[in-house]
Amino acid sequence: MALAIDHVIIAVRDLDLAAKRFEDSFGLVSVAGGRHPGHGTGNRIIPMAGSYVELMAVVDRPEAEQSPMGRRVLDLTRIGDRPAALCLRTDDLASVCARLGLEALPMERTTPDGRVLSWHLAGLGQMLGPESLPFFIEWHVTPGDHPATAVVDHPGGAAAIERVDIGGDPERIAEWLGTAHLPVDVVPGPAGVRAVEVSIGGRRLVIE
Repeated sequence: MALAIDHVIIAVRDLDLAAKRFEDSFGLVSVAGGRHPGHGTGNRIIPMAGSYVELMAVVDRPEAEQSPMGRRVLDLTRIGDRPAALCLRTDDLASVCARLGLEALPMERTTPDGRVLSWHLAGLGQMLGPESLPFFIEWHVTPGDHPATAVVDHPGGAAAIERVDIGGDPERIAEWLGTAHLPVDVVPGPAGVRAVEVSIGGRRLVIE
């Protein structure tokens, strides 16, 4: 059962301001994503080599306050923009669910050009809970519709996610990830994503 880094979520207060900061400071261009119906959140996508960074913000506060995901973004951004979650991609989510005793949750969003992207998630409760574990996704899109394939020209050069640092119980995280070999390091500190290392144009930068 193969797992790969699909995307890392960065919770931000304002999508447009965050997009400008990432382009001006890091040379990373984002494209408009869409809305998450029922959660009060929206996103922008920074495509990279086979994965992406997702900038996620609350765009409808009353709706977000009724959603665990929306409330999580509100809580995380009280002190500013910060890494929020790690999502791992699989083409066999049923096996992941069977191994960990999870249920798959269907989700979708509509892109600005009207395409509907759909997927199933698992482990969302564990990501939103105190353990802040990585969660899992299986996409139901054609390869060309995956967010990582959006065409952009990063001023800083070609970009890729190289490593993700997460805090938490090392034994629990190892159990959660199983036998997958991933560029994920467990570091001291509170549970959840602590930092993302990105290569861009031959240099490395760390997003914290």
